[in-house]
Amino acid sequence: MQIQDLPYPDPGVPDARSGPRFLWWLFRNQLGGQLKSLAWGLLHFASVSALPFCVGLAVQAVVDRAGARLAAAGGLMALCCVGNALGDTFLHRTAVTNWITAAARVQQLLARRTATLGSVLTRRVAAGEVVAVSTGDVEKIGWFVEAVSRFTAAAVTIVLVCVGLVVYEPSLGIVVAAGLPVLALAVLPLLPRATRRADVQREKAGRATELASDTVAGLRVLRGIGGEELFLDRYRGASQEVRHAAVRSARMWSLISAVQVLLPGLLLIAVVWHGVHLAREGRIGVGELVTVYSSVMILTYPLRHFEEIAMAYSFSRPSARRAARVLALERATDTAGSRAAEVPAGDLYDPATGLLAPKGLLTAVVCGDPDAAGRLAERLGGHPSQEAAAEGGASALLGGVPLDELPLDCARTAVLVQDKDPVLLSGTLRELLDVPASGTVTAEDALAAAQCPDVLAALAQGSLDADDPMDARITERGRSLSGGQRQRLALARSLFTDPEVLVLDEPTSAVDSHTEARIAEGVRGLRSGRTTVVFTSSPLLLDHAERVVFLHEERVAAVGTHRELLHTEPRYRTVVTRETDEETAARRPGQEPERDGGSFGGPLDDEALDRGVLHRDALHRDAPHRLEEIEETA
Repeated sequence: MQIQDLPYPDPGVPDARSGPRFLWWLFRNQLGGQLKSLAWGLLHFASVSALPFCVGLAVQAVVDRAGARLAAAGGLMALCCVGNALGDTFLHRTAVTNWITAAARVQQLLARRTATLGSVLTRRVAAGEVVAVSTGDVEKIGWFVEAVSRFTAAAVTIVLVCVGLVVYEPSLGIVVAAGLPVLALAVLPLLPRATRRADVQREKAGRATELASDTVAGLRVLRGIGGEELFLDRYRGASQEVRHAAVRSARMWSLISAVQVLLPGLLLIAVVWHGVHLAREGRIGVGELVTVYSSVMILTYPLRHFEEIAMAYSFSRPSARRAARVLALERATDTAGSRAAEVPAGDLYDPATGLLAPKGLLTAVVCGDPDAAGRLAERLGGHPSQEAAAEGGASALLGGVPLDELPLDCARTAVLVQDKDPVLLSGTLRELLDVPASGTVTAEDALAAAQCPDVLAALAQGSLDADDPMDARITERGRSLSGGQRQRLALARSLFTDPEVLVLDEPTSAVDSHTEARIAEGVRGLRSGRTTVVFTSSPLLLDHAERVVFLHEERVAAVGTHRELLHTEPRYRTVVTRETDEETAARRPGQEPERDGGSFGGPLDDEALDRGVLHRDALHRDAPHRLEEIEETA
């Protein structure tokens, strides 16, 4: 695999049982590149290590006044220099290729896992950890995979040189052969402590990344409520902990580096001392002494790769463990499905709650528990929780077909779920709407139904080089926009997709009441004849729904229109009107709610009741809008 061939047609199925197993899997899947790197590494290190022999032959030839041997030594030295240049160049090329391709494979695996899990991923793993894995951890994993072949070449070269020295000059070669293993293994007692400190550093860095990600995501709200400095202080504290951990880790690695310098120096002193005595006794020649001395000096270069592989493994092991933890996450259902890839049509039904959303109608769902609403929305999209699947829980049915039996792509085509916190990717508005769509709904119609004209105007005003608002750039996660503007753009994207079934979870929670009323009309008009399910407790949306379903304790408790349920279902009225328990208990059975000290004076008629509920809800729904104004002012 070459860099120009990326991305991989199929990155494979990783062994995510543990961090070391994942690293070994990556190494095996790059065996061809590793063998190339090993071959060029052997050429490079062997050429470097052969230079002392050439120098020793040349010195001895000068001492013996042998011109032919001096010329031969010069020729061998030139050949070693050529081998060194070729080996070093192509070793670097193949090693970097292994690094980049390994990192690319991990990124493809993470992207595939993210696409498979969808929004479930961030519910199982912290967003900051996902960011850390897909950025810094990918590089460290690639570093270790790339360093393995160079370390292997260095280790093989050291063994060959030791054997050569023993054969060339046994009296000194034995000293070198006995001392080099001590040099290579001397740092092993220090590695566990260095690894632990590196793990602590990575954990603290991951927590700091999570805190930074959360702070940036909620910066507008933090400014609005005056909590910006509090979170910044927390991040400062976390970053200081990372700094202290990094300093402690660096101290240990500096000690390892010092040992790697000290011990070869001591070995060199021992070789010179012993060699001088042998030369004075006439047992070895000057050239042989120079050869052994130079070889020991040169061997400190491949010995450095023992330290590098130790560092690479220590830093990549926690990174590989985090990557394996993310890659080990599975969907509750098989992505391939057990049915043919055909989009079903019909009513949407959830057996767990008894919820029925008839085909072609706008159904509103009122649920007092937001967490239960979120779980139900996931089930309606064919994403049952891991616990529900393990217990054999029934999947939602579309036209009588269980969604979890359909292939993942087919299920996502049939049902689109927009959760409470939809994500806007950075790019232009045109790119935001570049999503798979039926082609029936135009971008203009979707933006109009979601009441986005003021958003387009704000984008055009904030962009200096975009004449068309569709070409205006949206910052990461739409942080330059208010919460209501982000919500409306996400709604427009969902409407533009025009799926068979659209599930919206609180799509207007950050929108003021006047805009919300117009959105309710726009959604009902644009989705006419298509199945739409809206999770909400806003009377402005409920009043436009063709069917309202009230859930109590995760079971369907009542079905009707908004106005019917206000009169017949006290629990529904409590959720929708935000009525307190004291107000509910004070009212006599069968009595309609009254305005405290208001102009109505007695029981309300239908019109007055609706106006009172809408007024109460308008005050509540204006709160996020007022908060946005506070944020923008701040």
